[in-house]
Amino acid sequence: MYATIIARDLTKQAPHSPRDRVNGFVIAMRAVDKCRATINGTEGEYHYACPLDTQLFTFKGISAGQFKEAVQNSENYEDIGDWLMANGVHKTPLEIKKWSDQMETYSLINDPEKRAGFIENCTKLGLDPKRATLFDWLEADDRASFKSKTT
Repeated sequence: MYATIIARDLTKQAPHSPRDRVNGFVIAMRAVDKCRATINGTEGEYHYACPLDTQLFTFKGISAGQFKEAVQNSENYEDIGDWLMANGVHKTPLEIKKWSDQMETYSLINDPEKRAGFIENCTKLGLDPKRATLFDWLEADDRASFKSKTT
């Protein structure tokens, strides 16, 4: 079953979680949502080709422009997963899993330049910055952003 790419209005709905995987790749579904929203002018506070998206692009050896073109020519997320498998630097399923698993456990607490901001943002969201991952923070921030818009 294929998941059709819906042009999400990111002023009203968060993009996919960075944890959601297509062909094993984390970040990809979220990057698709942000890319489509940017094309449609409905990205709100989200940014396509941000440092998170760039992690995926760097891992695969592709550019934001190449990814954008793939998104424009795709009807479902699986098309993007297939495109990622066929383009850029070849990665085995094991390499993709290892990278994706590492991305899921990555925390900005270990980045001296970003630590203070991460601690502050996690604390505001009720997360323990010593245990929170980057993905935990992004998901909590998405929930908080859209909860405040509906209350």
